[in-house]
Amino acid sequence: MIVSDDIYIMLLTHEKFKTFTPNPICDATKSTEVLVCLSMESRAAVDEIVSNAIAAGGNTYSEPQDHGFMYGHGFQDLDGHIWEVMFMESDVTS
Repeated sequence: MIVSDDIYIMLLTHEKFKTFTPNPICDATKSTEVLVCLSMESRAAVDEIVSNAIAAGGNTYSEPQDHGFMYGHGFQDLDGHIWEVMFMESDVTS
């Protein structure tokens, strides 16, 4: 899946994922194996990504966080992985 010119996401079946690691694959609904954070260009883009994830079967695990200069929301995908999506005002980061 292509998110942007700089972000690509590879979604794999468990069988295919096992070829990338010698370790057992955990059940992400019972253990946290990774937390992924995507930086978006606007608050609206954050809400759109989360809304699309929910429409595709994911769910939210917390309320959106609005800190004025920074806004974030997140979701869990169908396997239980946590995805944070955030926007930060550019004048704060420069």
